Formats: sequence, structure tokens, C-alpha cells
Amino acid sequence: MTDSQPAAASEKEMVAPDLRVRPPRGPRVRLGGYVILPRMLDKGRATIASQNGEYRYACPIDQHFLTYTGIDPTQLKEELAAGKGDSSVLEWIQANASQNRAPWEIAQWSSYLEARAPSDSETREYFSKLHDAASARREDITTWFELLDLDDFVTFGGVA
Repeated sequence: MTDSQPAAASEKEMVAPDLRVRPPRGPRVRLGGYVILPRMLDKGRATIASQNGEYRYACPIDQHFLTYTGIDPTQLKEELAAGKGDSSVLEWIQANASQNRAPWEIAQWSSYLEARAPSDSETREYFSKLHDAASARREDITTWFELLDLDDFVTFGGVA
């Protein structure tokens, strides 16, 4: 291949968001019906490119998706590093998930995660600590996704 020839499709360069200047996609954004997945893909690509800032790939919230699908985070990261776009990664996930989930099962799982709030005193204490750091005045923040949205907003200059 010469410098003037385009790279083959299998040699695509990965496009990564710079999470040092903007947040990943929100937790409610869905891909294949899955919440969290687009956000996790943004964090994975940014981590590979060393542009993840304070965001962590395969963090506890990502673990909900990884556990539900049975996907290995290291293998998923390899797919991202290969330059695959969201739709190709989704196809890979569907082919490699430990269980084939029906669309209604994915929808119920996603709805559950959207409404998920701290469930015991330990997680409520941790939630309150994070909430207070982002904005103690926001009494409307009750779910983990609301907290993620708030944290993303204030991290990049928003006033809550």
C-alpha cells in the first residue's frame, strides 16, 4: 500500500471522543435497546486513545451491562481498538453475548436501570456524597442516571 492509497476497511483508525473536553454520551442513550452501552463505548474508545480524563471504562455502572450480556470488557476493548463503529460493535456483542436476550427483555432491563436508585445504607451514603459534591441544592436527583447526568453537566462548567 502506498501513502496515496486509502487504508483497507479492516485497517480503520479508531475515532475516539476526547472526554477531557466533553462528557461521554448520557446513560439513557440506547444502542440495540441497551442503556449505558453507548456511554461505555465512548469511555472505551477514549481510554484506548488516552483521552478519558476522569472517566473509567468498565466502571461499576458499566459492569451492569457487562454482567447482563456476559461480555468480557477486554475483548470488547479489542473490538473498539480495531476501529469498529457502534453498529459493528453491537453486532459483535449480539454474536458474543452469553445469552440471547429478546428485545422485550433488553427493554425491561434498560427501564430498570433508568429507574435504579441507591438500595441500601452503604450505597445511599456513597450516592449522597457524590450528589453533595455535584450540587447539594438539587433535591430532585434520586437515581444513578440522574446523578451521572448532573455530574457530567457540572464537570464541564454547568451550574446546577
